[in-house]
Amino acid sequence: MDPWGLTTAALLSCLLFLIFFSLWSQEFKRGKLPPGPTPLPLIGNILQLDFKNIPASLSQMAEKYGPIYTIYIGTERVVVLHGYSIVKEALIDQGDAFSDRGIIPVVEDTFKGRGIIFGHGESWKQLRRFSLMTLRNFGMGKRSIEERVQEEAQCLVEEFRKKKGQAIDPTFILSCAPCNVICSILFCNRFKYNDEKFLHLMKLLKENFQLLNSPWTQVYNLLPAFRVYLPGKHKRHTRNVEAIKDFILEKVKEHQKALDPNNPQDYIDCYLSKMQQEKDNPHSEFDLENLLATGTNLFVAGTETTSSTLTYGLLLILKHPEIQAKIHEEIDRVIGHNRVPSIKDRQDMPYMDAVVHEVQRFVDLLPLNLPHAVSRDIQFQQYFLPKGTTIFPMLSAVLNDSKEFPNPDQFDPQHFLDVNGKFKKSDYFLPFSTGKRSCLGEGLARMELFLFFTTILQNFTLKSVEDPNEFSIRTDRVRFSFPPYYQLCFLPR
Repeated sequence: MDPWGLTTAALLSCLLFLIFFSLWSQEFKRGKLPPGPTPLPLIGNILQLDFKNIPASLSQMAEKYGPIYTIYIGTERVVVLHGYSIVKEALIDQGDAFSDRGIIPVVEDTFKGRGIIFGHGESWKQLRRFSLMTLRNFGMGKRSIEERVQEEAQCLVEEFRKKKGQAIDPTFILSCAPCNVICSILFCNRFKYNDEKFLHLMKLLKENFQLLNSPWTQVYNLLPAFRVYLPGKHKRHTRNVEAIKDFILEKVKEHQKALDPNNPQDYIDCYLSKMQQEKDNPHSEFDLENLLATGTNLFVAGTETTSSTLTYGLLLILKHPEIQAKIHEEIDRVIGHNRVPSIKDRQDMPYMDAVVHEVQRFVDLLPLNLPHAVSRDIQFQQYFLPKGTTIFPMLSAVLNDSKEFPNPDQFDPQHFLDVNGKFKKSDYFLPFSTGKRSCLGEGLARMELFLFFTTILQNFTLKSVEDPNEFSIRTDRVRFSFPPYYQLCFLPR
């Protein structure tokens, strides 16, 4: 054999050896990790994932490997938890050990571990505790949070009235309402729906959620070692977040000039007062950077998740006229046409309550949950999970459990009603996740969804110019489930 052939053969042998050694090494390191498919070097198990429906791919693996299994996304080890029992055991029974946040590179590069959604360690604990206490204080300012939601619901109705029954895409208007609620909580003012700055912020929010679900961003997240050098749309995500932070910073500067620590009017006032209290503490977590990160977290999460659920919900009600008729009957009987709906009405409106719950269950907005990570080496069931292991506690598997929700692929409010038509709670209702990393704004979101849906349907009948059965429900499901495009008419009742 000529020297060139010998060199080529030697290189191929070395390459094959490295591949087999890598596979063996990964299997050896897995030790007592949960079982799972054998990963390939560098790319892991990504070839076994359908990037148009990742939750379905992970559910198929659960059928083979069980409710807890290990996969590799690129070089990152991920333990998937599939089913209510295993999710509860991790996030509630051993909540402290599973309370760290798994890293999403495109987000980590932007927030750098700050804030209350993607924060880590002691900083996250202090910020979450403070934010929970502040948001639970319904006396922020001169009006309760419910009054703010009711006011915005009426503004929403007026915007739809202006359309005079014409067919419209409701997405933008349904985004404005929850955004204004969170704005009133953060810095005590709201925007007109045609305000230029407001329109720009709405554009940034929509674009960023689309970017997070884009194939290119998934490639970026799968190749952490090379992501600094990758061009592409993912860099726009960072620019958009920085623009939102700049907007929050403007509001913070305005608040600093007029701050009265004895009479805080909103979240920013409360945070600035906390900063003053801890100004002599060199280890305080309450600094300007964490305020900007936390404010951005609340602004983004408080807008997009609620607006997407509203948009999906109206489409589902549009596709089921019999459900809309039952809602109208209950509203007319309990509230009537003139009184403003309140959160107290929920206890007398089991059907409306069931519809709102079923919308959230069926939509499955965050199918994979946000990633968790174990905060220390732990023994979990019969397996060993090393510190830092990324955890996917799948919400989709819980919300679509066929034993708890018969025919889970069907939109059916009966999933939350007993035989007597009374509202029926379910431990499997986890759209906000559960445990120490559950959604901070769950109480606010539940209030908004009930009041917005009820107020809209108190005032309008939903109609479509096309056959609503032709509207698609499902779109690509990567990290988030986005509502499809559709149009409908809001006909005054």
